[in-house]
Amino acid sequence: MRQGRIKAPEAHPLAYYHCMSRIVDQRQVLGHVEREHFIFLMREYEAFCGVQVLTHTVLSNHFHIELEVPRRPEILPTDDELCTRLEALTGLAGSKSCRQILAQLREKGHHAAAEALRDKYFARMWDVSAYMKLLKQRFSQWFNKSVGRKGTLWEGRFKSVLVEGAGMTLATMAAYIDLNSVRANLTEDPAHYRWSGYAEAMAGNERALAGLRAVVAAQRGVAKEAVPMDEVLPAYRMWLFSEGEENEGTDAEGRPVRKGIPREQVLAVLEARGRVSQTSYLRVRVRYFTDGAVLGTRQFVDGVFQAMRSRFGPKRKDGARRMRGLASPELYVLRDLRLHVLE
Repeated sequence: MRQGRIKAPEAHPLAYYHCMSRIVDQRQVLGHVEREHFIFLMREYEAFCGVQVLTHTVLSNHFHIELEVPRRPEILPTDDELCTRLEALTGLAGSKSCRQILAQLREKGHHAAAEALRDKYFARMWDVSAYMKLLKQRFSQWFNKSVGRKGTLWEGRFKSVLVEGAGMTLATMAAYIDLNSVRANLTEDPAHYRWSGYAEAMAGNERALAGLRAVVAAQRGVAKEAVPMDEVLPAYRMWLFSEGEENEGTDAEGRPVRKGIPREQVLAVLEARGRVSQTSYLRVRVRYFTDGAVLGTRQFVDGVFQAMRSRFGPKRKDGARRMRGLASPELYVLRDLRLHVLE
């Protein structure tokens, strides 16, 4: 029997996830129009589900999303607020009738029925699985209709890694996601790849800027509001370029072993901003960022392990496993990967 997805303990007011999913058979079917529509739906359901996309990248056969998911609030949206969210969703049958149905139930005193209807929609909010299910299903329906196909579009259920929302962990994962276009040899500057959170932020998208602001705030250990908006892009760009520097090693033809940003370009960016990153973890594709289950400091990973102790065998005494293949003294994972660490 397939185990349930690892999610943050209920005591966490905010949870952070890296979500990734591939097209079936890794077919490269996501062109410019498809990527634009995927991001459109991603933003629609971000607002409806009450989550925040910190950054993302959509490529020709898969996508990455770093997501902040708050705990279900004690004070739930009013009927009017709920219906406003529903009505903002394009192509959702029955969304406009919800307001009328709720009003009729309230008028007749059928409050239990009204609350049951509300709970039906609230079950889709503040939850990583519900958000990803809605997003993937809606895109599949649109894509299949647009090209005249039937059947499964995605390669199984999405992968997710629970990410610690403090310190360098969140920023490391964000950079891993935004550097996908560089590793795929599509650009040397991730700002030029339009289907990513960083490029959207550079273009002035307010939601994308707010997402990166949360990343920079976590890196600095402060509240989001403590990071001035004019500092978000310079700070994140320095981090991104220092993390994305290409490997020093080359193959027989003099090309970098792993594609990245040329060193002189990295130095130019850092010199212009005046500071240098301390680490560089993202010069290669690392399976830990998609298959590690939980990512963070030793204390964070062990805390999640203890909260979910029943999922593991009696011989396992602790949860944190040091990441193999990386010079990373501060990052640990819950799932130990022994084979094919580097993709």
